[in-house]
Amino acid sequence: MKRRRIWRSTAAGLTASMLAGMLILASSAQSAHAADSNTLPAGSVTSSLPLQKDAVAVTKDFRLVTLGDSITVGYEPNLKELPYGYVERLQEQGLLHGRTQVDNYGIAGLKSSGLKNFADAIKEGKALTSEAIQPSLPDPRAAQVGANIAAIRESVAGANLVAITIGGNDVSELLGSADKLSDAELEAKVKELLSSYTANVSAVINDIHEINPNAKIVIADQYQPMPEVAGKALYAKLMEASQGFTATIDGIATEFSAKGIDVKVAHVAKEFVGGEGTMTHMIKDRDFHPNQFGYEAIAQVFAETIWGDYTKLTAPAAGQPMNIIVSGKTLDTPYKPINRNGKNFVAIQDIVNAVGATTVWDNKTSTATITYGDRKVAVKIGATAVQVNGASVAVDTPAFLSKVGTESKTYVPLAMVAEGLGFDVQYVAKLKTVFVNP
Repeated sequence: MKRRRIWRSTAAGLTASMLAGMLILASSAQSAHAADSNTLPAGSVTSSLPLQKDAVAVTKDFRLVTLGDSITVGYEPNLKELPYGYVERLQEQGLLHGRTQVDNYGIAGLKSSGLKNFADAIKEGKALTSEAIQPSLPDPRAAQVGANIAAIRESVAGANLVAITIGGNDVSELLGSADKLSDAELEAKVKELLSSYTANVSAVINDIHEINPNAKIVIADQYQPMPEVAGKALYAKLMEASQGFTATIDGIATEFSAKGIDVKVAHVAKEFVGGEGTMTHMIKDRDFHPNQFGYEAIAQVFAETIWGDYTKLTAPAAGQPMNIIVSGKTLDTPYKPINRNGKNFVAIQDIVNAVGATTVWDNKTSTATITYGDRKVAVKIGATAVQVNGASVAVDTPAFLSKVGTESKTYVPLAMVAEGLGFDVQYVAKLKTVFVNP
């Protein structure tokens, strides 16, 4: 299977070495034994190549493309690790519903005019420079993103859904000028900004629809980040501008929906009302970007708009085994996962029951044969290889027996068995969680 390199998003302000590392992160089409947590970079989300359950049916990933500004990037001031924003959380929510691939093309500092230039280039399949996307972009990766247009177009063309955040940089000037403008001047300025925004976003949606008529599009409105403590009069003015922004994007979505183009609004702005100081970096850093509370709120609204629900996920406590989620359900068993030599092992019957497979134990050879559809994985205690559909596949650490209370349980390598049975396996280091999907 051909591998595609898709540039992933980072935050402006990261160190040069971290930026370089992020630029070589492949999309979730890259092959990896993702449940082997000690071999993965912290904060990464990686998945295996999809495997066939049988000769005629291939489970298709839900493919999500994200476009937009630094909120899509996941930027926070003074960030010293990989971003963990709404996009990363959205991928996790997708994995609760099935195989999910996310390609993030956020560009820090992007305005709606820059997104229009970017979308136009994607539609035409023509590479463009950072300056051609938008003059003086602060994102050091913009040139590489612009040079990778062909792969990005392929990604958008194959997407089930495109999620967008844009507009914060369009209206950010109001944060410093609104209190100096009369009501009439502010109204005129907001009207001018929203008129330009409407034209740009409408062009972006048209471009996406032309590339992929079947893709659903979800675009966020713009939250107001200034807390009321900055001044009640200023707060009232900014809230009015934010409400105008929401009404504008609602109107855009309504117009496109009337044409049969599936456009929905993720109403994130209302989630920040009254919590601007605790959900952004405005008070501490004078920065309007969301903090982790804010990014989770944005992710929740997007998830509810896309799937109708949101599940809060947390990492296990220190010293506890990793989480294993199979087809959206947490593997809850007294036979806890075990890590050996950087590989994660589970009690064989637990994983068999979770995926709906069957198993046969051969006492003479100490071999368990697991069957799912027309795929078979044979695991022998102590052997340095497992048999996947008759082919021998080497393993670094063999299956073993472990005493659990008064019982001896057979533990097998999770990634090897799940992938051998045709399942997709993705490990999320931030959550110390493995997602397994058919």
